[in-house]
Amino acid sequence: IMMRMQGVDELTAAQLILGTLLIVLLLEGTRRIVGLPIVIVALCFTVYTYFCDAPFLPRLLQGVPTEFDRLIEGMYLTDEGIFSSSLGVSATFVMIFLIFGGFLEKSGVGEYFMEFAQAFTGTASGGPAKIAVISSALFGSISGSAVANVYGTGSFTIPLMKRIGYEAHFAGAVEAVASTGGQIMPPVMGAGAFVMAALLGVPFNAIMIAAVLPALLYYGTVLLIVHLTALKDGLKGLPAEELPSIKSVVKKLYMMTPIALLVYMLLVGYTPMFSAIAGIGMAWAVSLLTPGKRMGPRQILEAIHDGSKNIPLICTACASAGLVIGSIALSGIGFKFVSAVIALSRGIPFLALILVAIVSLILGMGLPTTSAYILGAALGVPALAKMGVMPLAAHLFVFYYAIISNITPPVALAAYAAASVAGSPPNKTGFTACGLGVLAFIVPFAFCYDPGLLLKSSFAGNIVSIISGGAAMAGLGFAIVGYGKRRLSPAERLILAVLGLLALQESTLISLSCSAAISGLFLLFRQRETEQPAAQ
Repeated sequence: IMMRMQGVDELTAAQLILGTLLIVLLLEGTRRIVGLPIVIVALCFTVYTYFCDAPFLPRLLQGVPTEFDRLIEGMYLTDEGIFSSSLGVSATFVMIFLIFGGFLEKSGVGEYFMEFAQAFTGTASGGPAKIAVISSALFGSISGSAVANVYGTGSFTIPLMKRIGYEAHFAGAVEAVASTGGQIMPPVMGAGAFVMAALLGVPFNAIMIAAVLPALLYYGTVLLIVHLTALKDGLKGLPAEELPSIKSVVKKLYMMTPIALLVYMLLVGYTPMFSAIAGIGMAWAVSLLTPGKRMGPRQILEAIHDGSKNIPLICTACASAGLVIGSIALSGIGFKFVSAVIALSRGIPFLALILVAIVSLILGMGLPTTSAYILGAALGVPALAKMGVMPLAAHLFVFYYAIISNITPPVALAAYAAASVAGSPPNKTGFTACGLGVLAFIVPFAFCYDPGLLLKSSFAGNIVSIISGGAAMAGLGFAIVGYGKRRLSPAERLILAVLGLLALQESTLISLSCSAAISGLFLLFRQRETEQPAAQ
């Protein structure tokens, strides 16, 4: 295969038969493991490549068809088809990080995430909701699956939220949003981030660093909303005697060392593979210090088995996505999509971003996150790059919208999973989750204009982005809940929402002015609060 000249050497009969069989078996395996939607998408793109001159197709979609033998060659014997970089990444980096997650669970680190969140936030107002947000952020980054995280942590946190007075749909929405956000939270960010690094040709730590501020703003907004909701509804925390003490949790802080070591090694430039292997070794060492969690040969094998369960799903999804990537390369439909986006948006980047966001959301509703991101990147990123959007920002934009489809009705898988645990209406839970995760819909647009939100600007520019991002988080959080020690009027909420959105503008003057205005409004609200009791 390495000695062949693509497009020049003829395929042998054996290669043609084996390539055809591989495609058929891959599609059937994907149907069984992943589901029918991705099979339909892959099949449609592959068939289109062969029949793209069909007279019934719209003129925009018509092109030069690919001969059958060249189609098989492109899918089977090149690195632009089934055996693309995404499959290679999923079979190496993603696999070892999934096993790392299995070791974290077996060694007790996963349980410690929950204990940590319980000890530090459990007694506060709305404590169970904060436990859900923090524990899901910690665990979700490693697991990379929103639905699995919902069932893993939600089975514990959702009943607790309902117990202290949160409505069922709100409790389910909190868990769905927190679990979905795990895929945008460094250090691991699920399988998609590794594929992104491979597609961009950059070190993984570059993706990790760029994703930090948007992820913190996302979770900061969710925490603020659940806190203000608890204050508005008078919801208390859990009794201290039901929770682990801060002292006992601090004593076991050594259990964070596998994560700390992983982050350190990634930041200083070690490869993801070596960093994950070191993290696995540290997780095993931690288990030796934890009563009841000591990992012997049997537990080590169980950790590898548990961590490997999702490998077939991810690998088959990436291989099937490779069929689509190959079809795009062979048929030239990617260029047609770029032209269509530019034409429909009339060359206006904001409108192009909206179109790409819609495509990414639709893909994410029917496909696993990694597959949706790969397809969205193949179609949408070239269009955004042509309009001047930074490649890293364009990839993260598609990645975000592929992920937040998990909480976006009508096919909000994470929200519906949380609704089943909470016993709440699925669509109501989904729409509530959209409100809680509002910053995930807004920030991707902002960082396409402002590289400071990805920490890719100058030092001063990054500081301005951090300040304006925090102000936007506060303004939008208070506007959504409509409470800040007193109920806010509709006009006050509208002003805060507008200022919060404008704070994310790329203009330094506008963003800092709006940030100052939000701070001034909070001081004014506080002054009125103190004046009212005095007047009475």
